[in-house]
Amino acid sequence: MTNFRFKSRVMAAALGALLAFGASAQEKRELTYATFYGSNDFYETTAKYFMDEVTKRSDGKITFQPYYGGSLLKTAEMSTGISKGAADIGSGVPAAFNPREFPLSGVVLPFISENPQAVTKAFAELYKENEDLQKEYQRNNQRLLWAIGSGENTVWTNKPIRTAADLKGARIRAIIGVADAIMALGGTPISIPWVEALELVQRGGAEGVSGTPFNQAIVTKVFDMAPYGSNGGRMGVYTLVTWTINERTWNSFDDETKRIFNEVAASVPDHYFSEYEKEIERTVAIAREAKVQYVPIEEDEVKRWKEVAQPAVNEKWLGQAKRSISDPSALLERFTELVRKYEAEHPYTTGFDRLSASAK
Repeated sequence: MTNFRFKSRVMAAALGALLAFGASAQEKRELTYATFYGSNDFYETTAKYFMDEVTKRSDGKITFQPYYGGSLLKTAEMSTGISKGAADIGSGVPAAFNPREFPLSGVVLPFISENPQAVTKAFAELYKENEDLQKEYQRNNQRLLWAIGSGENTVWTNKPIRTAADLKGARIRAIIGVADAIMALGGTPISIPWVEALELVQRGGAEGVSGTPFNQAIVTKVFDMAPYGSNGGRMGVYTLVTWTINERTWNSFDDETKRIFNEVAASVPDHYFSEYEKEIERTVAIAREAKVQYVPIEEDEVKRWKEVAQPAVNEKWLGQAKRSISDPSALLERFTELVRKYEAEHPYTTGFDRLSASAK
């Protein structure tokens, strides 16, 4: 009997070792990565860092084939494509292009904060603690890897915009909360692709464009088509950019690969913002050299913009989110509370404020 027990223990240990080996023996895989951003867009520093680190830490067992500029999945197709496995991993802006499927991810709204790092960290903590937010991705057969708060919003027009009265009737390209704010202030938001909007401004069919972070606007030289730039009443960070993985792809990984993915994904935001500070300084220098015409909005006017527009922006989102949870206002309050915490830990000066200070 004793010998039988001993043999049983040996067999169990051998079986355990075999299973452990199987769990760590990840087969070589090439995963597809889809994005509508160009390969040189600053947001793509996150994905490039992630892919390089995963390949290195997996000893080359996991590699990636990236598809940039919508070459695999177009902007509006991105989320559905990831859900169905047309791409293993992809970037998206769910609040803008998939609000029905991801209403709670739209909690990043204009007028909450101009600090993209604080917003990013606040959302990461909110996601970790809120099951409803997690389920939003699970329902769509996706797992959130990381999310980045957009840079602060800017408005570019063919005439100076200093007050809400200057916005009256102005046709401004805008999306999601930015469009809601412009409408509340008397402007006319138009929802068309960015490139088309710039062409329309050149032809005189629109007065301006918005819904773009400071650094992107400067790099793409929006000021060549719409020369007057402003902070849009300090609308600030207005949405999230997310990177997700298909749930079936995730479940096919062994435990070691999952660990690597989780560790690298968790480190992405800090890597991004270590580079983001340099990017803002670089784009401020470009704006200074190009003699960008910054039109400051006085703080009293900023306050009026927020008093008028923020309730309209929030009300629109609360109505959308209520289809998913019973008390979205509590989620918004919690998110705002977390943002304030991280604002204190990670101070930030906007691009236009830096440009203005350098001119003095």
